[in-house]
Amino acid sequence: MEVYTGRIVLYGVLAGVLSGMLGIGGGIVLVPVMVSLLGLSQHEAHATSLAVIIPTAAASALVYGLHGQLDFSVAAMLTAGSVVGAAVGSRWMSKIPAAQLKRMFGVFLALVGLRMVVGG
Repeated sequence: MEVYTGRIVLYGVLAGVLSGMLGIGGGIVLVPVMVSLLGLSQHEAHATSLAVIIPTAAASALVYGLHGQLDFSVAAMLTAGSVVGAAVGSRWMSKIPAAQLKRMFGVFLALVGLRMVVGG
């Protein structure tokens, strides 16, 4: 069990580094890891990822804020909308079959990746 726990922590470190460095939500890394390597269901992985994002985002935001790179006004407005959107999205997610949710997540990742490679 100790090796398994160490591996989970290592995945968390990887997600945290990518989140802090690239400004991504850890879910881009964590959801595929939890489903493929840890055996969680798609729904469990999405929910667990959201719980992990809270302290990860807070730690990153604190460091960026200390370096004067955080726009508090924009963050507050986006937070207000995101809280409402997250509540709606999580209710919808619970009604979507796992296979469809996995495809939707994959398409989302592909579109975001394509957009970043093509430019914009």
